[in-house]
Amino acid sequence: MLTAALQRFPRLELVPTATPLERLERLSAHMSRDIWIKRDDLTPLALGGNKARKLEFLGADAVRAGADTLVTAGAIQSNHVRQTAGLAARLGLDCQVLLENPIGTSDDWYLHNGNRLLLDLFGATVEEVDALDEPDAQLEALADRLRAQGKRPYVLPVGGSNALGALGYVRAGLELAQQLRGLGQRFAAVVVASGSAGTQAGLSLALAHDLPELPVIGVTVSRPEASQRPKVEGLIERCAALLGVEVPSRLDVQLWDEYHGPRYGEPNEGTLAALHKLARCEGLLLDPVYTAKAMDGLLDGIALTRFAEGPLLFLHTGGTPALFAYPS
Repeated sequence: MLTAALQRFPRLELVPTATPLERLERLSAHMSRDIWIKRDDLTPLALGGNKARKLEFLGADAVRAGADTLVTAGAIQSNHVRQTAGLAARLGLDCQVLLENPIGTSDDWYLHNGNRLLLDLFGATVEEVDALDEPDAQLEALADRLRAQGKRPYVLPVGGSNALGALGYVRAGLELAQQLRGLGQRFAAVVVASGSAGTQAGLSLALAHDLPELPVIGVTVSRPEASQRPKVEGLIERCAALLGVEVPSRLDVQLWDEYHGPRYGEPNEGTLAALHKLARCEGLLLDPVYTAKAMDGLLDGIALTRFAEGPLLFLHTGGTPALFAYPS
C-alpha cells in the first residue's frame, strides 16, 4: 500500500541504492548485545546524511514548480542546509539560507568550518539572523523579498521536515524493513536521533505498516519529550494524509529525552563519550549534534536494560562535517 502511494510523488534519485546495514562487531562484543547500524551517513549528496532522502521529494517538487532558488534555514552547522546547498548547485539553482548561532559561540571553528565552510563552496548566499524563533514566517519573508526581485523561490522547512519531506523516510522505512527481513532476525528496536522530526515520523509510519512489531525510539537532540511529541505525531498524521493512508492504531511514538542537554548543538559528557567510543571501537564517525547523542541513548539504554531482547539497529543520519566545527 505504501509503496504504491509513494509512486504518485516524483522524486530525484539522490539515493539510487539502499544504504548498507552493518553489524558493529567490536561494539557488540563490548556491550554484550548485538548492535547493527544503517549507514544513511553514506548517501551520495554533499558528504552524505539523512537529508538527501527528504530532498529527493522536496527537490523534485521545486523542479516541478519551476523554482530558480532554494530557500531554507537552520543552525550554522546545519546538515540540512549543507545538503540543500549541495542540491541547489547540482541542479543549477541559487540557494539562499538563514542561519542562526544556537549556542551563541564566537569560536572561529564553529562559525567558519565544518558545514559552514561547505556552504561557501557550494555558492550559497547566507543571511545571519539572531534567532529562528518563527522559522516558517522568516522563510516566507525571505521568499517574498526574492519574489520582489523577480526570483522564483521554493521554500524548504527547517530540516526538510514537512509531510512531503517525510516521504523520504517512509521510503527508507520500507527499504529497511526489506533488509531486516532478509537478515531473518527479529530486532528489538530502531534508535534514531529526533530533531526536526521528519526522519522519525516517516520511519515510524512505514514500519508501523510494514514491520509493526519493531519500535522506533527517537532520542531527542534539542527539546524535552513534551515538546517533541506533538512535532512527531503531527508530522506522522500529515504524512499519512498526504499518502492517503491510515495511521495504524498500534503506532506508538517513543521518545527518550535524557540525552539532549544542555541544548541543541552543544555536546555533553555522554555525547562525547559515545562519539569517542564509536571512533576507537569501530573506526566509525558520529557527529556531536545528532548521532552521538542518539548513540549515548542507545548505549545507556543497554546498560539500563530498557530494550527488549534481540538485536538493536542504530540509524546513522550523518553529520560528519560538523566534527570539524568542534575541535575539542
